[in-house]
Amino acid sequence: MSTLTFIRHGQAGSRGVYDVLSPLGQQQASRLGEYLAAQTFTPDVFVTGALNRQQQTAALLHAACPTFPAPAVLPLWNEFDLTSVYNGIAPQLAAEDPVFAKSFTALELATADPTSPVHRRWTPADVAVIRAWVEDRYQFPGESWAHFSARIRQALAELPAGNILISTSATPIGLCVAFALDAPHPLRLAGALYNASVTTLRFHSGDLHLQAFNSTPHLPDPTWRTHR
Repeated sequence: MSTLTFIRHGQAGSRGVYDVLSPLGQQQASRLGEYLAAQTFTPDVFVTGALNRQQQTAALLHAACPTFPAPAVLPLWNEFDLTSVYNGIAPQLAAEDPVFAKSFTALELATADPTSPVHRRWTPADVAVIRAWVEDRYQFPGESWAHFSARIRQALAELPAGNILISTSATPIGLCVAFALDAPHPLRLAGALYNASVTTLRFHSGDLHLQAFNSTPHLPDPTWRTHR
C-alpha cells in the first residue's frame, strides 16, 4: 500500500505571467515546509511536475525539510496548458456565441490591468472555455481533456510504492480525488483546492482511497488561503 500526499503549488502570478509563484505563494509554500518539518512525515520519494510554479513549491518545501529526498521532475504531473486551450477554443467559441465573445473581450481588456481582480478569480469566459474543452466541442492542436485525464492515470500508475510526496496543480489533484471517489465533477474538486493545500490518498491493489482533502493547518490566517 502506498500513501500519496499531494501538494497544490502556492499562489501563482497574474494571468499574463502565471507560471511563477507570487510573493504570497512563496510564503504559503514555505509555511507548508515548516509545518511538514515539524511532523513525523518523511516521504520515500518526492516528485514534482515540470512547471516552474510546481518546482518552485517543491524547492521551498525541500529547503524547509532538507532530510526529504530531492524532488524528481516528472512532467506527467504538469497541469493542463490553459493558454493552449484558450488560444485554440476561445476564437471558435466567440465565432458561434456573441455573449461569450462580449465577455471574452471584456476579460482581455481587464487582463491588461495588473491590478484587476480577474487575475485572482475565474470568470464566466473561463468557465465557458473549460466546459467546451471538457466536452470536446472543438478541435485544436493542444491536449484534449481525454488525453489529459489519461496522462494523470499514467502518472499514478508509474509511481513507485511507498510514501510519495507530489508537488503538482489543482486539476491533477482534483482528477485523482475524482478517481478515488468515482466522482463525476473533478473540476469542481479542483476548484475547491487552496494554494499550498495538502490532499492525501491511499493506493492499494490498484484502488485509490481518499484520506484527507484540501488541508491547510499551516495557513491559519484566512488571508493566507487563496484559490488563485
